[in-house]
Amino acid sequence: MGGKPKKNRLDGRLVERIHDALSHRSDVAVKKMFGGVAFMVQSHMAVGVNGSDLMVRVGKQSMSDSLALPHVRPMDFTGVPLAGFVYVGKEGITTNLDLIAWLNRAMAFVESLPAK
Repeated sequence: MGGKPKKNRLDGRLVERIHDALSHRSDVAVKKMFGGVAFMVQSHMAVGVNGSDLMVRVGKQSMSDSLALPHVRPMDFTGVPLAGFVYVGKEGITTNLDLIAWLNRAMAFVESLPAK
């Protein structure tokens, strides 16, 4: 049958979990981006949500280490992997400790970038 492909429904609960985890920071902004929601830290995209996946900016140097972890795959929403970004499936972020570990990876990378 024809028609538009079904879009992934945004996991609002995951967005809330990220927002809660980053609420102590004054340098976070939320933007619609990549077909989902992105959390910008110091004006750099750090993490986000696309469907039920967590998008994480880990940097090119951390790609292979990140991809070796369970439930992680390249961020390839256009069909081409985006260098320095991974998707973490919902199975990889079931606990707050799991989520915080990924947020910390993203923060470590983004905080190493020059200010915008």
